[in-house]
Amino acid sequence: MTILVELSQCRLTYPSDTMGEADWLALEVDHLTVRAGERIALLGKSGAGKSTLLRRLRRELAGQTSWCPQEPGLVPQLKVFHNIFSGALDRHSALVNLRNLLLPSRRHQTEIARLAEPLGIADLLWSKAGELSGGQQQRVALARALYQHKPLLLADEPVSALDRIQGEAILRQLLQRHTTSIIALHNAPLALNLCDRVIALRDRRVLFDLPTSEVHPDNIQRLYQ
Repeated sequence: MTILVELSQCRLTYPSDTMGEADWLALEVDHLTVRAGERIALLGKSGAGKSTLLRRLRRELAGQTSWCPQEPGLVPQLKVFHNIFSGALDRHSALVNLRNLLLPSRRHQTEIARLAEPLGIADLLWSKAGELSGGQQQRVALARALYQHKPLLLADEPVSALDRIQGEAILRQLLQRHTTSIIALHNAPLALNLCDRVIALRDRRVLFDLPTSEVHPDNIQRLYQ
């Protein structure tokens, strides 16, 4: 398979949540390769460096990725339609973007309605994003990522605000719509069920990097103990 990005002997720094602003932690990566067509889950406790790794991969793969951050990052005053449409701003001219802000075209309304339907938010397109629940906002952020129409998905806890059944169904949709996916998750069973590779981070290092078929329950226990 085609290599998309390769990291070797990298020290990725990120700010600590519990230390002063000038204090930084580091994620040590000896060697890591991402290939086209892989479905990769990043597992590990909070603070292990999953978000840091995703940000580095996003920088390395600039222009190729649909990005879904941990926080939805919606504009609360704008309608759901406009928040989803913002995922395609770079595909259109300034005139088209302005027109859809003031008077959305039928074509873009149809495109976004079709995208929103399987996510369960088609009836919310003309509600303000700030009026939605946390789970609804997360689904809007997922729709925005899908509307970017990129081959590679980078997502940071994209279904954390959804229940198990909803989360698994929507995550399946995300994976089906992207050729390659790298997703940070807390839910190990979900990762093992839907992804084909697990990169596990602990103590700001890669604890193991294995195909899901080779991940043993003992590996997961060591990761979270």
